[in-house]
Amino acid sequence: MLVGWQGIRRVHGCLVHVDIIDGKLWIQRDGTEHGIALDLLEAGVPGEQIVLAFRPPELRSFGALASAKTH
Repeated sequence: MLVGWQGIRRVHGCLVHVDIIDGKLWIQRDGTEHGIALDLLEAGVPGEQIVLAFRPPELRSFGALASAKTH
């Protein structure tokens, strides 16, 4: 979560949002600098189980990452 103040404006939001859908990790939002998908790959999660849901379906494939076109 991103919580705090930016000048006089309140900041509240989610940096990372990942859903588990049909046994795959759907990255809905990734506000990290490094990329949560890379962290998941380094942790041993197979690329076929990671969906970049924040991208349009035709652009979701990222190397070995899942290219699911639903949801």
